[in-house]
This record gives sequence, C-alpha cells and structure tokens, in this order.
Amino acid sequence: MPASKSRHPAKKRPAHRAEKKYWSADVTRNSDALDLESDVFKKRNPSDIAMSLKRSAEHSRRRKASPFQSAMSMLTFYINRAGKNLSASRRRTLDRAKDELRKAFGKDG
Repeated sequence: MPASKSRHPAKKRPAHRAEKKYWSADVTRNSDALDLESDVFKKRNPSDIAMSLKRSAEHSRRRKASPFQSAMSMLTFYINRAGKNLSASRRRTLDRAKDELRKAFGKDG
C-alpha cells in the first residue's frame, strides 16, 4: 500500500466548540410552544423580559397550556438549563422577571 493512502480516513471534527449542538439551546430557539423574540433572555430589564414572554405566549397558536403557564415554563426552563453558568446578578434579573410575569398576568398572590 502506498504511504500516502491511509486505511482509516481522518474523522471530521467540528471547527470549534461553538458549533456543538445542545438540545436545550435548540428548545429555546425552536420551541413548539412559543416563538420567542431574539435574545429575550439577554435583556437587562425584568419587565421587558416578562412583556416579551407574555406577547409570545398570547400570540402562540401551538401552545398546549395557558399563556401564563407557557411563558413561565419557558423562563424556568432557561434558568434551570443555565444552572451554574448564570451569574448572581443575571439570576436575580430572571427571578424578578418571574415576578413581573405574574403581575402581567394578574397572578400576584
């Protein structure tokens, strides 16, 4: 066998780690329940996050639960999947967004 040919072709690897697909990122981008505004979870204002989720949930025709449940589920899902990678300040902002979402739907207790 000539030296230039190998029995085992080189395995192709992703160019860098960013190309690796995570199911949770796919859910956030392509949820069957909600069409989310781009970068909604990167907003700094909890009220803006809540209002965006509320709009998405109310306009969705594919959700299975109430708009409130769908919006809250998506926010909780994002927080849970981010886990330890969320800074304390980001976590506080997202937790405040939950409170704002409850207010927006008239669910404050």
